[in-house]
Amino acid sequence: MLHHIRTLWQLTRARITLLRAEPERGEITTTVIVTALMAIAAIAIIAIIVAKLVQKANSIDLGLG
Repeated sequence: MLHHIRTLWQLTRARITLLRAEPERGEITTTVIVTALMAIAAIAIIAIIVAKLVQKANSIDLGLG
């Protein structure tokens, strides 16, 4: 029984060491969040620009009426 516990402990320590050696594993979540926020900001900016362009286009008097 003690042999099994030691083996599990060694496997756990080896896995933790391996995960610590790969620093990019935790960066994926941060990268996805930042990318999503940038996409939302870009969509909002485009929506503001389109709204201003439509407002300006609607305010132009074409002299037809």
